[in-house]
Amino acid sequence: MNPFGPRFNPLLLILIAAAPLFAIDWPSWRGPDQKNISPETEWTHQWTGDKPKQLWHADVGLGFGSMAVVENRLFTLGHDTNETTTLYCFNATTGKRNWKKSWNAPLGDKYFEGGALSTPVIEENRLYLLGRYGKIFCLKAKSGESIWERDLVDEIGVRLPTWGFSGAPVIHEEKLLLNVGESGLCLDKITGKTIWQSAKRASGYSTPTLYSDNNKTYAIFSSDKLYSAVNVENGNSVWSYRWLTRYGVNATDPIVTDDGHAFISTGYGKGSAYIKMFKEDPETLWKSRDFANQLCTSILIDGYLYGVHGDTTPKASLRCVELKTGKTQWTHENFGSGNVLAANGKLIALSGHGDLLIAPVSPQKFSPIAKAKVLEGKCWSAPVLANGLFYCRNAEGDLICLDLRP
Repeated sequence: MNPFGPRFNPLLLILIAAAPLFAIDWPSWRGPDQKNISPETEWTHQWTGDKPKQLWHADVGLGFGSMAVVENRLFTLGHDTNETTTLYCFNATTGKRNWKKSWNAPLGDKYFEGGALSTPVIEENRLYLLGRYGKIFCLKAKSGESIWERDLVDEIGVRLPTWGFSGAPVIHEEKLLLNVGESGLCLDKITGKTIWQSAKRASGYSTPTLYSDNNKTYAIFSSDKLYSAVNVENGNSVWSYRWLTRYGVNATDPIVTDDGHAFISTGYGKGSAYIKMFKEDPETLWKSRDFANQLCTSILIDGYLYGVHGDTTPKASLRCVELKTGKTQWTHENFGSGNVLAANGKLIALSGHGDLLIAPVSPQKFSPIAKAKVLEGKCWSAPVLANGLFYCRNAEGDLICLDLRP
């Protein structure tokens, strides 16, 4: 007797079990679950020669945002000398440009090079993007055709933070959540209409972080003075945690645990805090200046944080810290203001000066098993791993695709 039914072919089960685990896209900021940890296993650190094979290169202009990869399409932003910001769509395997969409935008080079900052998010055939100066786009991902667009500054008078908006949109059911205002802004993802908005004060630069409690969903937003959680249904405040960082640069995303705790970290010597989220006034469990994430949000694996300690200088270090105590486990010096993600039990780290390092995930030590110089210049943008391909870019706009497939 066939327990799967009379029309089931046992050979089909064998073929499914034997199939490789490809088709793992990267549709949003920090990956499918916003943790910068990929479930992908079909990639390797053992490449021929002194570095991975480069499949393609593109010049996308000045910028510090990351990439999204869905259905063999890669999306990213850049800025050129004509005061124009451009959203590009490339074939993710060949690098052939499918389409682009441009609009006028100032360079915004206050204390840094300036340029584009945001990262798009894709759901089905809809692409959402929050521009640096308050324009929000909903486009057809396949063609770049507009579905709806709004200018939040002109229409509802939202306040621009000093360096403009940089957080990526976050989708929850029918809602589109934006780090705009003191504690967020919520739009209908289909129509773009406002569902709720918070006080018109300066936002921070992080991306909204979702978490659930008692069958309700909440989102954490940063402003220039605090991190706060709201109910995503109505925007009502749940709790707020005062967090003053120099210049109001609360730029990294909080990390939320399943047991109701959160980790917050910023740069300029501010450091980190581990808090218990409850009622209106979270409890501080520890604070430390020994782990300060200015731009790179850390990743959490088995109770340990892996991330960049220090500001945007070559002296910033890659560091492992125990979450519950804040104790430093190891430090890899002179990493620079780069980024780190994880996949298949390994850290994939891109230094601030373009070195790719791969090492086993371990709180005991950092021992790279592969290393290669893959980019020149300033590499602050978060890299992406999708379908065995590794995408990274520098500030000047050199975007490359490296083949990590076995």
